[in-house]
Amino acid sequence: MLHLKEDGTGVIIKVRVQPRASRNQLAGIMDDALRVRITAPPVDGEANEACIKFLAEVFKVPRQSVQLVSGHTGRNKMIRIAGINAERILQMI
Repeated sequence: MLHLKEDGTGVIIKVRVQPRASRNQLAGIMDDALRVRITAPPVDGEANEACIKFLAEVFKVPRQSVQLVSGHTGRNKMIRIAGINAERILQMI
């Protein structure tokens, strides 16, 4: 089951990122994290920024509504998405 935590103004979601993929895409759920494949390399925060932009597109929220909470240097990340609820996230993936 996907790890989702509502905090009143949005949702915190656990994400596992695979950088240098052939295309940006959601790749299902692995353990309790949403798997996200990103084309950007994990250099100088490029994969983090690409992941944030991609998730903003997927969940149809502004880029400023998506924030990296933890996991800046690893594959496992906690991402906060403002202006959305857990039910809507589950419907969209």
